[in-house]
Formats: sequence, structure tokens, C-alpha cells
Amino acid sequence: MKKWFIAWTLLIQLILTGCSFQVTENQSEGEEKKPPKAFIEVQNETYETVLGTYCWRYKNEGTCVDYAGPEELLKDKTPIKVQPEEIVTFKMNYKPFPNEFHVLQISEGKQVEIQIKDNSFTAPTEKGTYYYSYGVWWMDKKQKHVSKGDAFYNFALEVIKD
Repeated sequence: MKKWFIAWTLLIQLILTGCSFQVTENQSEGEEKKPPKAFIEVQNETYETVLGTYCWRYKNEGTCVDYAGPEELLKDKTPIKVQPEEIVTFKMNYKPFPNEFHVLQISEGKQVEIQIKDNSFTAPTEKGTYYYSYGVWWMDKKQKHVSKGDAFYNFALEVIKD
């Protein structure tokens, strides 16, 4: 029941955010045609994520693009090898930094929302391959439930034990 609830909650959030994406007159003109690149850092090594679904504004036009989930997007990519309980930190060289975040971990058909603290989370303790969707939103600070843009970044970790 809990797994179903988490998946349903994330789907509803995506739908609500996607439906409330607005281009407002007060926004500054976007500098990029797509959301900025996002990276993860593990043991001082930086890895680029794969951009998935997003809604973005560029030159007063809003665009929403829908892609497959992390497992499909990453099927031809080599997972990043990590040790159990390794710290994984999200990096993005873009201002303003998103102000809402969610991380979904997918492994063996199970989906779990992962808690983020200080833009970081801890890798699983069990050996295996884990897929992640890092959802970020640039929420309007004045208008509740209005997104200025959102993006889902995907990556895979392979937990190994030396």
C-alpha cells in the first residue's frame, strides 16, 4: 500500500505542477532552451545526470517535454559504482537554484522516495543497481502552486562491496 501511495503522490505532484506551469510577465527571460545540467558528486568525482521530463521557459515561450522513466532512459548507460552508504550530492551551476526537490529510487520494481538533506543522500547499504529520478521545481515564491519550471534528472548507482 505504501509503495502505491508514494508512486501515486509523485504522479499527482507531477500532474499538478505540469498543469500549473505559467509564463508570467514578471519572469526574466530564460537563457537556456532546456533546463540546466545537473550533476551528482561521489567521493569528489562529478557525474552528469540524464535529463528526462521537463517544463521550461525560454524567450517567453513555455515548453513541456515528456520522456520515459529512469530505467528506460538509462538502459544503455553504465551505472556509477559506489560503496554502501556513500554520500551522493546534487550539484547544479544555475541561479536561481530550484526550491523544491524530490528523489525517487527504483530497484527491482520497487519505488521509494528518498530523503534529501543539504542536497545530499546516502547510497543504499545493499549491493545492487538502483535507478534514481531527481525531480526539481522552480516554484514561484509569491504564487502558491505555480511552477516557473521543472525537470527530472536521472542516474543509476551500482552499490558494490570491496
